[in-house]
Amino acid sequence: AWPGFFMEEKMSDKSKIIKYLQFFCLWFCISFFAPIHAQAREKNCAIVLMHGKWGTAQSIYLLGKRYDELCDFKTLEMPWSKRRNYDQAYPQALDDIQTQVKEFRAQGYQTVVLVGHSFGANAALAYVSTVREKVDAVVALAPGHDPFFMYEHGQSEQADMAQALVNEGKKNEMVSILDNNQGVKSSFRMTAEVAWSYFDPNGLGNMSLSASHYLTPVPTMIVVGDSDPGFKRYRAFIFEKLPQNSLNQYLEVVATHKSTPETSATQVLEWLRKIVAP
Repeated sequence: AWPGFFMEEKMSDKSKIIKYLQFFCLWFCISFFAPIHAQAREKNCAIVLMHGKWGTAQSIYLLGKRYDELCDFKTLEMPWSKRRNYDQAYPQALDDIQTQVKEFRAQGYQTVVLVGHSFGANAALAYVSTVREKVDAVVALAPGHDPFFMYEHGQSEQADMAQALVNEGKKNEMVSILDNNQGVKSSFRMTAEVAWSYFDPNGLGNMSLSASHYLTPVPTMIVVGDSDPGFKRYRAFIFEKLPQNSLNQYLEVVATHKSTPETSATQVLEWLRKIVAP
């Protein structure tokens, strides 16, 4: 019994102090940590959240907070971040996503969703088109990084150069790539293998092929802003290539490429409610 915890009359003052400290620590752990554990178990949905090109995990964190009344979330820093500058090939980026998906499954979440903005949306689509740990839904916000379009509009030479080096067994040779982010161009140094993995017009970055090659008909929501450069293309290029699923949705919002995630947050949350297991 709790009173008996302190009723040893012959205890020294030092022993009593130690007992009091032990009691306080025990009470603190029960009062503080138990509610956190219980709160984690209240949600059976978790989101893997991925930023866009040249962004950061922190830059998309506030978007996750818009969803966290329904789902817990984890933001990942991807190889195309402002800090990492393509330090890893595309398949390894998908491995990182899979690691987080598996971690959520191990924690007991019944529903795991991929949500990505721009290049992060591209990665979410690519993930489902490859042999990976299963996810339950995909939300692609203002899909971006379109190597097929880039190849067809003046950037074929650098992709061909990277491919040639890889084919010659020189995959670790460094190359310069002029990248394009919504009309803003910047040069990056990376290995030929990394460059080819991201800029192959018919590789993992081709969102039309990713949508066509879904391994399972995962419910997918595509959101595009009316001022996004891909506004007129992405319904036919991506959405109509997806396998049939009654929960698939194509949403057009009044927004730019950058503002689409925030503008659509309420609609995305309502769609997620249809996905999350009761």
